Amino acid sequence: MKLDNIPNLKHIDANNFFLLAGPCAIEGEEMALRIAEKIVEITDKLQIPYVFKGSFKKANRSRIDSFTGIGDEKALKILRKVSETFHIPTITDIHEISDAAMAAEYVDILQIPAFLVRQTDLVVAAANTGKVVNLKKGQFMSPESMKHAVTKVKDCKNEQVMITDRGTMFGYQDMIVDFRGIPTMREYAPVVLDVTHSLQQPNQTSGVTGGRPDMIETIARAGVVNNVDGLFIETHFDPANAKSDGANMLDIQYLEKLLSHLVAIRKTINNF
Repeated sequence: MKLDNIPNLKHIDANNFFLLAGPCAIEGEEMALRIAEKIVEITDKLQIPYVFKGSFKKANRSRIDSFTGIGDEKALKILRKVSETFHIPTITDIHEISDAAMAAEYVDILQIPAFLVRQTDLVVAAANTGKVVNLKKGQFMSPESMKHAVTKVKDCKNEQVMITDRGTMFGYQDMIVDFRGIPTMREYAPVVLDVTHSLQQPNQTSGVTGGRPDMIETIARAGVVNNVDGLFIETHFDPANAKSDGANMLDIQYLEKLLSHLVAIRKTINNF
């Protein structure tokens, strides 16, 4: 996959990692535009290719009373408005076969959630839209097994595919990132490191996922050192009151400092 195949992606000649970032879920138009505006300002300053991320709905919830979305079409229209307002590409995740064609009308990249990446019909439906497909590695899968998921997309005559590593389950309530998997998966497709989901602590007794946002920079630095092509970071102005994944999101006030450090590391790596 070539970055210049993603519509409206800026700064692709800067030799930087690219960034998928935004809130976990679209909670409303004002919050989405506000977050996008801030990240665009930062990424333009640092010359980072940027894709706005936001889930139009959340299907994988621990409890039935958890927030799932504001309405599919309403959220997708907000994603389109973000793209048109800031001239940036957007990405959202899909959960059902019927989601693929619907979401493809509004966004540039379709993401297959980690729990669903082995669902052949879903992967094929995404690939057949002709959109870029982002395959999140299952927490239960080896890096080597992602070759087969990539092949499913390419067998549909769609070469626009990338892999995102979001950690591997370690016990019941922790994720670990096996950085040996990055060069392995880069043999199949560009690799993104999902920094914030790698720090989730699922299966809490409360039914609300925990997290370790204090470790975000540690994981992100290691990813850049190990030549990931992109980073995935969920961020919010008020993580404590976010409607989804607040426990592992980055407070947006810290994003510019973090990305500045990571760009400096990338420049150093590029000199080797």
